[in-house]
Amino acid sequence: MKEYSFGAVRAIRNEHVSASAVPDFLSVAGTKNARRVHRALSVYEPTPLVRLDGLAQRLGVKAVFVKDESKRFGLNAFKALGGLYSLFCLICRELEIDAQTATFEDLKKPGLLEKIRTMTFVTTTDGNHGRGVAWAAHQLGCEAHVYMPVGSSPARAEAIRAFGAECVITNAGYDDTVRMTAGLAAEHGWFLVQDTSWPGYTDVPTWIVQGYTTMAEEAATQLEAAGFAAPTHVFVQAGVGAMAGGVTGYLAARYDGRRPKFIAVEPENMACIYRSAQVNDGEPHAAIDTGDTIMAGLNCGEPCTIAWPVLRDYCSWYVACPDYVAANGMRLLAAPLAGDPQVISGESGAVTAGLLAEVCGQENCAELKKMMGLDETSVILLFSTEGDTDPAGWERIVHRGAYPAPF
Repeated sequence: MKEYSFGAVRAIRNEHVSASAVPDFLSVAGTKNARRVHRALSVYEPTPLVRLDGLAQRLGVKAVFVKDESKRFGLNAFKALGGLYSLFCLICRELEIDAQTATFEDLKKPGLLEKIRTMTFVTTTDGNHGRGVAWAAHQLGCEAHVYMPVGSSPARAEAIRAFGAECVITNAGYDDTVRMTAGLAAEHGWFLVQDTSWPGYTDVPTWIVQGYTTMAEEAATQLEAAGFAAPTHVFVQAGVGAMAGGVTGYLAARYDGRRPKFIAVEPENMACIYRSAQVNDGEPHAAIDTGDTIMAGLNCGEPCTIAWPVLRDYCSWYVACPDYVAANGMRLLAAPLAGDPQVISGESGAVTAGLLAEVCGQENCAELKKMMGLDETSVILLFSTEGDTDPAGWERIVHRGAYPAPF
């Protein structure tokens, strides 16, 4: 690993990207059941893949595509893909139901539903994951408890409570809140649905990571329909790394032999994936530079242990960037260039768009652009993982210009 600084952006280049096969649980075959379960939902439909030709021309690349997850299940974020699939698999295991053939609707059958309603689910969230779990539990009439770290948005908490879940904003940070929640699950016999992993807790986060691959599969299919066999670059935002690992793993498997460059992106003050790459011993490491960030969904200090090996092996770059990059991405997508469609994207959803614009548009990043191989032949895939899940924060940044670039 080699580390660089370009203006306010820090980047690590992985000089030993693996050409090996992706772990089976993220292979095309290994993730097939998650897509089957999602597609059987009455509310399922693929989210849009938005093409931004004006932005591509401005940045000097061939094409830019943004997967707009604000349209997912009417929940304004992608997280329910993992929350629902993991909750489904948990129930199937507990009640000895065949998860490879059953559907979520099957769980609502008389006789079975009465047993399911005795189950209580609990999770920690920065907002979107908890809402997805609460939504899934609500459909089955189950009790859900959701805990959020200190400083969480009250609007995100209210969105969770709208599905009947208890939602408490704690006085602790994200990782300590996860530990507290795991303790409560053990104490009360609740079922923990957490999107990060640790020794002894891997099944549920594996199902969550598999659930996220549905949006990657949709994007790949939509790209092909638009005439592109594969992207050349995929930017993935990383908190604990579950979504980034799922998307990277699935697309690395699907595009085996012609894999794109994967770039993992984090806030500079909470970059556990970046730190793990920096230590470069193959193991996951907690972030050491911790602090506030507007990217609430990425404000996580400890990597998901099942996602880190995927990011370690298949990412070409790890990037840590300041909050203004995410804010610029939000404004760029909300007020697009003439001819481009608008994408309403939150802080965590827009950081990859902001970074792409930074790398391709700022003179102090010209060398990074070259090193990443971003040029007129590049086809870029981004995932806007959330919409305006904090409406007041979105307005403050987009309409009032909060967190401006320092130049």
